[in-house]
Amino acid sequence: MISDITNKRIWRIAYPIILGSIAQNLINVTDTAFLGRLGKIELGAAAIGGVFYLAIIMFGYGLGLGTQIIVARRSGEGRQEGIGTVMEHSLATLVLSSVLIFGLIKFFSPGFFSSIISSQGVFEATRDYMKLRSWGIFFAFINIGFSAFYIGITRTGVITWSTVLMAVINIFLDYVLIFGKMGFPEMGIRGAAAASVSAEMSVTAFFVFYTLSLTDLKKYNLFTFTGFNFELWKRLAGISLPVMIQNFISLAVWFVFFVFVEKMGETQLAISNIIRSVYVILMIPIQGFSSATNTLVSFLIGQGRLAGVLPVIYKTSWLCFLMVMVFVVFSLLMPSEIIGIYTDDPLLAEGSIPVLHVVSGSVICFAFAMVFLYGVSGTGKTQVALIMEMVVITVYLIAAYLFANVLSFSIALVWTVEFIYAILLFLLSFLYLKSGNWRKASRQI
Repeated sequence: MISDITNKRIWRIAYPIILGSIAQNLINVTDTAFLGRLGKIELGAAAIGGVFYLAIIMFGYGLGLGTQIIVARRSGEGRQEGIGTVMEHSLATLVLSSVLIFGLIKFFSPGFFSSIISSQGVFEATRDYMKLRSWGIFFAFINIGFSAFYIGITRTGVITWSTVLMAVINIFLDYVLIFGKMGFPEMGIRGAAAASVSAEMSVTAFFVFYTLSLTDLKKYNLFTFTGFNFELWKRLAGISLPVMIQNFISLAVWFVFFVFVEKMGETQLAISNIIRSVYVILMIPIQGFSSATNTLVSFLIGQGRLAGVLPVIYKTSWLCFLMVMVFVVFSLLMPSEIIGIYTDDPLLAEGSIPVLHVVSGSVICFAFAMVFLYGVSGTGKTQVALIMEMVVITVYLIAAYLFANVLSFSIALVWTVEFIYAILLFLLSFLYLKSGNWRKASRQI
């Protein structure tokens, strides 16, 4: 599959994921841009509800990343016929998990939101948003399983097509459902939720059709359903569980960050949601190169080429840095134009530009931090990556609380906590990889 990990080969794996991320993040941009025309309350509710939903989805992403690691490892070992069994166990676990999580959201989220949100208007809008948005859990989890399979076997172009489909459907339905166009009912923030769920459902249908029609089922032994293999499931869970917890905590911490900001006022919360939307776009190259790192590291270890692990991580991080700089330059040259996509409120626009400058700097640090962290996960040492994240998150939360609710810093200074997160995460990941401790039993997954 991959005999020599050159810059070109890294790019060939990363760029379809990046293109897919661009399409996927158009959903976030579109939601925020349309809701910004409704008002600050809708922007704030979308911030809290959206981050809460993403935090829940991170459980699925954790299992997806564990699946991706094992699929890439089997591919590196030349054991393609074992990939289908991994996929079956992964999808079954994802579906069961989505049912459980959906029930928990329906039962606990109304009381949870009422206890943490100060503004009654933001609370009611968040509640309305989540009533519909939570139905997307089922489809999102299934999509994660299929994405892990195709990234693991490096057929990442499939991810691009699926997310383009998702973006097109979401943008159209956002427009007609939020504002009540073309004969559709005017649903406001509930329309944004309905559009997102419909888009996720369409991607599930696409993955099922593509896999059954255009993928070699016999080669990977897909959907043969030979029975439950407890040992395989235990290995999958052993790798995935730390990543599930790690990813959930990462997004949950961002949710807590927005709760801290909500205490500062509706204007600061609205500004932060605008910046969140821009921030995830700036992070798009990082998502692609980090995922490529995870696959390549696991593949190399599967081939027994442990000496190639650090060089490929170094190469990927510098490629990631160069592409991130392209995004950052645009954000620094055209801040007013970028913020203008989301709001025509002069107060929000003026307050957002300094924060945009802050996150433009922090994303450069994340270009290295995330690639190295995913390098750690790619070795199979997901529990080590979890410990690193826990240490960093503790420092991050303390700093965020002090900046926002004790020292009462401006919203731009509050966002400087992102530098703390990225720099600490990079240092811990770099030092661990350099230590060589990951080599011990790294092939036993």
